[in-house]
Amino acid sequence: MNVNIEQLSQIARLAIQQQDWARVSESATAILKQQPNNPEGLFLAGVVERVANRPVNALQYFKAALEQDDSRYDAAIELANQYSVARRNGEAAELLSRYKDKLSNSSVYSDLAGTIYTDIGMAEEAYPLFQQAVNLQPQVDLFQANLASCGVFLGKISEAKAIYTRLLERFPNHQRNHYQLARLEKAQDETHLQQMLKVLEQTNNPPDRNIFIYFAIAKEYEDLGRWSEAFEYYKKGGDAVCSVARYDVKEDIELIDTIIRCCNKEWLNEPVTAAENSSEPIFVVGLPRTGTTLCERIISSHSEVETLGETLFFQMILRRESGVQSTQPISREMIEALLDKEPAAIAKGYMEQVAYRLHDKAYFIDKLPFNILYLGFFAKAFPKGKIVYLHRNPMDACFAMYKQIFTWAYKFSYSLEDLAQYYVAFERLMTHWKAVLGDRIVEVKYEDLVDDTEQQTRQLLASLDMPFEQACLDFDQNRAPSATASSVQIREKAHKNSVDKWRRFEQELAPLKARLESAGINV
Repeated sequence: MNVNIEQLSQIARLAIQQQDWARVSESATAILKQQPNNPEGLFLAGVVERVANRPVNALQYFKAALEQDDSRYDAAIELANQYSVARRNGEAAELLSRYKDKLSNSSVYSDLAGTIYTDIGMAEEAYPLFQQAVNLQPQVDLFQANLASCGVFLGKISEAKAIYTRLLERFPNHQRNHYQLARLEKAQDETHLQQMLKVLEQTNNPPDRNIFIYFAIAKEYEDLGRWSEAFEYYKKGGDAVCSVARYDVKEDIELIDTIIRCCNKEWLNEPVTAAENSSEPIFVVGLPRTGTTLCERIISSHSEVETLGETLFFQMILRRESGVQSTQPISREMIEALLDKEPAAIAKGYMEQVAYRLHDKAYFIDKLPFNILYLGFFAKAFPKGKIVYLHRNPMDACFAMYKQIFTWAYKFSYSLEDLAQYYVAFERLMTHWKAVLGDRIVEVKYEDLVDDTEQQTRQLLASLDMPFEQACLDFDQNRAPSATASSVQIREKAHKNSVDKWRRFEQELAPLKARLESAGINV
């Protein structure tokens, strides 16, 4: 019987390499028919369920396999991956910490463990695992690319550049690697630009398959001061995204209007039972590309503060507490359902989710632009929580969003028309929040912050009831990882190079400017 199970396992392992999932399933079923608790059979069944995109079943099989044999690091890492998919990040982190030292002979599971660590916001733990995967199998390009991407999060820019350069020498048509290389530093000449133009000339891809190289070419044209050509390719990229995005800005505007209507002063002033927390959150909010990451780095350099970066935990808890089933990240129905929910339950659920990242400091930062939608729920759930709002010149803010790939997170940003409509609604939302939350919102103007960083930092810390610390001015020395679009720039001192940058594209952006001004927005 044991020999038969061993043969079935060998058949399944070969089938995994060939991606013959029907054969893997047959082998798993045969093993479990003989021995229902066989860890190999349970593991293989978990692989089949994972590939079939049945995460709940996959989780149960991997968990059962590990319970039968706790030495199975493969089952442990697969289980951690399913915990991460389910946003049970604390459980994923606990499993990884127990098994990461057992992966020294497995490139595949070293890489997967690194990927999970990255997904749950722990890039510093991921990097050595990606290095291990590369050391074991340096010829695998995916391992190299994952190491480079993680290196960017950690500020290892030169190492990442070297990896992307080597990868492109092997595969010169890899568009995403061209994009990653382009964003690492300012182009000094046309060498890389011409390589990318040649790649684009030789491809037969439809526009939506060229998105990354469109944005990369645009970025390098802009680096070289060739404004009209840069805008041409930014527009090509944005139009390509819009062609496949299935997005209607009216839905986002209706959501904002629902929030303004529901989260009014009367609702906010209702008495609540506040939860006591050992560490209080600071929400750093504002539209993307408005200086939120810069502000986060300044505050998180303080000895009393740590940062989680960008997380979806608050939104996730709101979805759960609303009780509304929907494929949308957040909806009008959820907002309405949340009005009668206990704020303490929201606070408790959120703190449970972030606990695995906290280290006994007085404050922690959650810096997600979309959290600006939820400031009313945050204010009620955390009466002592702090809100920092970044404001930037509307034209600079809109153009900075327009020329950035957000992996489709901010779908309004790829069309100037959608941008104009969304920005007007966003300004209406911020006017509402300032009216109902008052001095709970600490507003920071990006232009002031980069013009006089020391004075603005002192004022910001005072508004947050924190003593000034020199480390906050030396934020560029902060080694904490950053997985945002600003992960390269935040390794530099604050500068004014991005102020009024939109004026180089004044002709192309004239329709956007006219739409904002017609809505009464001062640009």
